[in-house]
Amino acid sequence: MEDQPSIWHGNGLDLDALTRLGEGNMNGFLGIQFVDFGADWLAATMPVDARTLQPFGLLHGGASVVLAETVSSVAGTHTLDPARRFVVGMEINANHVRSARQGLVRGVARAEALGRSTQVWTIRITDEEGGLVCISRATLAVLDRRY
Repeated sequence: MEDQPSIWHGNGLDLDALTRLGEGNMNGFLGIQFVDFGADWLAATMPVDARTLQPFGLLHGGASVVLAETVSSVAGTHTLDPARRFVVGMEINANHVRSARQGLVRGVARAEALGRSTQVWTIRITDEEGGLVCISRATLAVLDRRY
């Protein structure tokens, strides 16, 4: 059990509900599933298969960026009262370190800065052996919901 206070709004996260948010959109199409979380991080997996490969049989860098932006944006929104505020991506970068050809990749988003108007998250994407596939940083804008 982690000793630091949780950043999540409310009583933690419902991983199945987070995965269901992807039904009928890109997250669901790519098979992204939320699998674990801690006090200041959220993890999701994505299959490396025909949906996420580029023509040479390697994980497409764009698919890695989709995973990175998805896990960080969902995490960022859940640090806020989701009835009042949410986040959208402002900027994302990605360094593709190693290729993946099959299996699952796991993206773990960890909060670096949680401000009133912006958030910064680091996302590490690893293969099933724990090898670093991609490291990404996302800057998110915090927006008010319009009623």
